[in-house]
Amino acid sequence: MAKILLIEDEQMIQELVTFNLTREGYEVIVAGDGKKGLEMVYTEHPDLILLDVMLPEIDGYEVCKAVRANNESTNLPIIMLSARDEVADIIIGIELGADDYLTKPFSNRELIARIKARFREGKRNIKEDKKESISWGDLELWPESYIAAVAGENMDLTVKEFELLRIFLSHPNQVFSREYLMQKVWGYETSADTRTVDVHISNLRNKLKALGPVIDSVRGIGYRFSSTQFLKN
Repeated sequence: MAKILLIEDEQMIQELVTFNLTREGYEVIVAGDGKKGLEMVYTEHPDLILLDVMLPEIDGYEVCKAVRANNESTNLPIIMLSARDEVADIIIGIELGADDYLTKPFSNRELIARIKARFREGKRNIKEDKKESISWGDLELWPESYIAAVAGENMDLTVKEFELLRIFLSHPNQVFSREYLMQKVWGYETSADTRTVDVHISNLRNKLKALGPVIDSVRGIGYRFSSTQFLKN
């Protein structure tokens, strides 16, 4: 049975999420503030964290940053929960290391789908067979170890950024819709909010900016990796 740590100060949400997740077969433990929640990460050893942004004591952003900075919990899946739905707020959560960002109010069905997607991703990464590296010019990826490098220098990519880049490099010049990327990288149905994809692409572009504009936007569709442009640089 997977254990989920819910760090949330609103009692109604605590009760509702606990009831629904327990009914799905998960064990749920709850912390009402960021300080207690951070302590429970290391005393309770959860398999996933549902993390509210606005918390007493320590806010969710700081909790997320602390979890990612600790070697013991750096790979622990985190889904942030917030009433804030502005792109800027989503960017902050993702840049601090959140795997996903769910805006309130959210449906039980959507929450369950996102939790299951995180656990499926973890199993896929563990079972993944070793593969040869994928490379274009000075850019090289090693799928089995989630390492990416440019001219021998390792890049600091999140798991989602790595997965996006792997898809692009494996299919250069192919156009991918936001919905397709959401389904392949996040495991969600096409009805999910695709702004998360845009935020991750923006961050990935920034990390690849020394190589030039290698990820193109295709108006009305999505994105593609422009290998021709890349090889010209």
